[in-house]
Amino acid sequence: MKFEETSLQHVWLIKPDRFKDERGEFLETFRVELFKDHGLEFEFVQDNISVSKKGTVRGLHYQLPPASQGKLVMVPKGKILDVAVDMRQNSQTFKQHYATILSSENRHMMFIPTGFAHGFSVLSDEATVYYKCNDYYNKKLERGVKWDDPDLNIDWKVEAPILSEKDKNLPLLSEMDEHDLF
Repeated sequence: MKFEETSLQHVWLIKPDRFKDERGEFLETFRVELFKDHGLEFEFVQDNISVSKKGTVRGLHYQLPPASQGKLVMVPKGKILDVAVDMRQNSQTFKQHYATILSSENRHMMFIPTGFAHGFSVLSDEATVYYKCNDYYNKKLERGVKWDDPDLNIDWKVEAPILSEKDKNLPLLSEMDEHDLF
């Protein structure tokens, strides 16, 4: 498993070793000791699966402490643009984002730590997104920022995004209270 640092400190692109033969393919997607070797020490407590059709944009979501979530995201089927946004007010990369393609073809994963908003857009006809979280979902501490916030300038690579009502009504960063940030 290869861990690559991204432009955002503590966000990792992870490339599993893949073993292919005439039967198919095998890969490890998580191994505690390898994550610890990269300073990623936590316990996953919740797994989620999202299935979405082409053009869907989900996000940008995060949770505040004490229930902030780190996530390990992978795509068993399809192709997405996965995005992490630094929501840490005192960070040198506050408001910056990192985006990468995760797909069933490349088998890459992204680790998004606490303090970051997460979202993705679906680039294939359909995509299944699987992610592990190191804390439980907490509706009271859930927050989000509008997907098309001009301050973030994210190219989602979709022409006519399909959004939930909740995501359509998320605030811009400029409208957010500092208590809704890290």
